[in-house]
Amino acid sequence: MSQKSYDGRQSLYLIPTPIGNFDDMTLRSIETLKMVDVLFCEDTRVTKQLLARLNVNKKLISSNDHNEDKIKNLAIQYLEEGNNVGVVTDRGTPIISDPGYKIVEEVIKKGYNVIPLPGANALIPALIASGLNPSPFMFYGFLNAKKMKREKELANLKNYPVTIIFYEAPHRILEMLESIKTVLGDRKIAVAREISKIHEEIYRGPVSEVITELTTQEIRGEFVVVVEGSNEKVSFDDMTVEEHVNMYMEEGLSSKEALKKTAQDRNMSKSEIYKIYHIGK
Repeated sequence: MSQKSYDGRQSLYLIPTPIGNFDDMTLRSIETLKMVDVLFCEDTRVTKQLLARLNVNKKLISSNDHNEDKIKNLAIQYLEEGNNVGVVTDRGTPIISDPGYKIVEEVIKKGYNVIPLPGANALIPALIASGLNPSPFMFYGFLNAKKMKREKELANLKNYPVTIIFYEAPHRILEMLESIKTVLGDRKIAVAREISKIHEEIYRGPVSEVITELTTQEIRGEFVVVVEGSNEKVSFDDMTVEEHVNMYMEEGLSSKEALKKTAQDRNMSKSEIYKIYHIGK
């Protein structure tokens, strides 16, 4: 189903808000906040502060990871009643490691427009200032807080030849960097802290050097970690096709995805891999 952003229908607007510096609030975002009839927001207290600064008064509805499954139908109800609906999070762009996805999914199912506004986020500024190859890149978000699960996630990313971007909380940043060093090796990284704020800093270098530097600092604020992709040429010559496919399935890929990935690795067609794999079984 195609969509035209401005076709006269009621719409859901995804509205970015500043991640630190208020001047990053775009004129379009301000006008959209004024225009929508209701705002679904992560924390009503935070959004009230933003709206007060803009001299805007709106009906606010709390929408977060815990209640979004229930609250998404309320968004549909507002649209059905002829209202324009906005979604904001406490800071940055909705849905990027923040709530909003389930509402958007439901609104699309019901045939209403979803209009995304460009604006503030932390991952792109961190990437372009990292000094690492910006293309291609993968945004991963937060790794698991538990060491064993975190390191399993990193192991699945180890051979990706792309720059990878993570978010991390201050109380876990050193543990997370130690896991990166253990699993991915002493790769080049950039760790950006407090993007767009007064105390913005970017630490660059091998993981070990950044860890040493951070241990001498007061660790506060939100972190973006940009990690160099794998430069190793991985050989699968010692592996049978069946072993190759099973390796990816053990990492959590579906059989279809595993067959496709194996075909790419071996520069073969998916149908060839399929035949070899199933004959082997």
